[in-house]
Amino acid sequence: MLSGEKILVTGAAGQIAFPIARELGANNEVWGLARFTKPQDRQRLVDAGITPVKGDVGSGGFAGLPTDFTYVVHLAANQAPGWDYDAAIRSNAEGTGLLLQHCRSAKGALVMSTHSVYRPQEDPLYVFTEESPLGECNSTHSPTYSVSKISQEATARFAARAFGIPVTIARMNASYGPNGGLPAMHIDALAEGRSITTRWDPCMYSPIYEDDINMQVSALLGAASTPATIVNWGGDEAVSVQEWATHASALMGVDATVDVVPIEGTLRGSIADTSRRASITGPCTVDWREGIRRTIALRHPDKLVEIAHS
Repeated sequence: MLSGEKILVTGAAGQIAFPIARELGANNEVWGLARFTKPQDRQRLVDAGITPVKGDVGSGGFAGLPTDFTYVVHLAANQAPGWDYDAAIRSNAEGTGLLLQHCRSAKGALVMSTHSVYRPQEDPLYVFTEESPLGECNSTHSPTYSVSKISQEATARFAARAFGIPVTIARMNASYGPNGGLPAMHIDALAEGRSITTRWDPCMYSPIYEDDINMQVSALLGAASTPATIVNWGGDEAVSVQEWATHASALMGVDATVDVVPIEGTLRGSIADTSRRASITGPCTVDWREGIRRTIALRHPDKLVEIAHS
């Protein structure tokens, strides 16, 4: 684990970024850049010992932000609804370049990309390697996301070479934990007596629990290089929405209803080949079943009726 470093985490109030910043803050000086649209987010960073700085990556709004960070963890992202590609590319691609230019003296940068950069395949059990074809993915919550993140990767690759800053581009699969994520959203639905809606049957992912994400950051930063290192960031086990919903419902003593509503152009499966990541970080430590149990225990402790692993 890193220690004694000065680290910038962008999007620091977010689902993945806040736990990372908090973990890194135990042994490092951590600054958190965010827009802080919710006033309580700024105080949460302060309470965790993180220095908050208000700024906007897309506009290059870095007033008051030092340039002497030794590492950068860039997780800020535009996932706005609608079809404004210009705004999405400006935030996710141009903003990444401006940030890496600002912090070009760093020893390494971790740039968060997404599994949604991959071209959808017909086979739901297709395993995506880092060399799999890229292409537009019809993301229902943010139609511009996949194209703007492909653009971000190109910008980060350019910045690594142009500014000489070592970069790791990590394509996140399904992150989850007590702070949120897709499985956590489905657990919330079960706790509230709602059905779960997904695109396909099976709808596959490579979910990775928050603790493993936090522990792997240092190694991924250490793997940063020029040209950039590109790696799938997901868990070691392929799991379907149907599987984790069934497991969560058993732990909560409720019935799970999973409605399948196909959406053409979306990823039929999101299984990541994580062998490259494992060669850098080692294996994950939290089995998906245990991760689901921990998420229930921390988000809905009153709903956890089955403690033992199934």
